[in-house]
This record gives sequence, structure tokens and C-alpha cells, in this order.
Amino acid sequence: MTLSLEWVDEREGGAGEREEKWMDLLEKLLNIAGEKEGITNGVVTLTLTDDEGIRELNRQYRGLDKPTDVLSFSLKEGEEPDIRFEGEYEAEEEGQEGWKDEVKAEDPFAGMLGDVVISVPRAEAQAQEYGHSFERELGFLFVHGFLHLLGYDHDENEQERAMFGKQEEVLKEAGLTR
Repeated sequence: MTLSLEWVDEREGGAGEREEKWMDLLEKLLNIAGEKEGITNGVVTLTLTDDEGIRELNRQYRGLDKPTDVLSFSLKEGEEPDIRFEGEYEAEEEGQEGWKDEVKAEDPFAGMLGDVVISVPRAEAQAQEYGHSFERELGFLFVHGFLHLLGYDHDENEQERAMFGKQEEVLKEAGLTR
């Protein structure tokens, strides 16, 4: 297994050529960040959404009824992930056999690092507000979300400096400077 990115576009109209180019950039960032953190295997799922979509997730999971720029849902935090697969695959109908292949019978979530959700309209607005490219803002949000999946946080000043320093290293290596 390698480090890989899967993505979904939940915005009305979905993805197009522009988004395909974003994925190349985000895969590059994922690999740079993964290498720096010693993560060589796993799957990150990225969902592109709008302000209403991320507002609903923010309300549901954080109790904040407002849009935000990025949310992360780690499958590696704590003792056990929220989603798990228990036992072997079982036949759905009487008389059918389940999987004989032990690999297929293993936990299908074992390689999942988690989900990152980004509001594209918020990323566009913030890029304009901060005076840098949309690609840099998207990259910043994605790397930020990825580091949250690995357990980084920014509740305290020292944690924030460390996390934001790591983000800037990755962005700089990818050529996404201010």
C-alpha cells in the first residue's frame, strides 16, 4: 500500500478540469507531508463542498452552526476509530459462502487515515483576503487537515507554532509560497 488520496466533489455541478489539476497538487502535498511525518501508507479522503455543506458538518460534529474552511475526521485518533469492521465477510444468502481470501476478510478500514473536508468558496475568499493564490490556500487547508488526521492540534501557542511551521515547510517544498 502507498499513501494515496481519494476525493469527492459534493458541490453542485461537481468536479471539472480545474479540480483535476488541484488533485495533482494535493497528491504532491500529501506525499511531501507524509514523507516528513514518516507516513508512507494509508488513504486520505478529501471532500470538496460549499459553505452550506461544511456548515452542516460543523453543526453536526462540533456544535458550531456556522461555515468553516476545513474539517478533519481522523480514523486513527483515540483507542479505536469510530468506524470499524468486525469479523469476516459473511454470505448474504443461505447457501452462499463468504470470502475465502483472508486479505479480503481483513478490516477494510485499516489503511484509512481519515477524511478532510474543504469549503471551496471559503478557500477562494481566504486566498483573496490573504493576497495569495487559490492553490496556496487550498494546499494550506489540505495540509492543515492532514496534520489534524495525524493528531496535531493548535489549541495552545506552542502547538500552533509547531503545526503551522510544518505546514509552511510542506508548502514551501511544493513551491506554494506567499
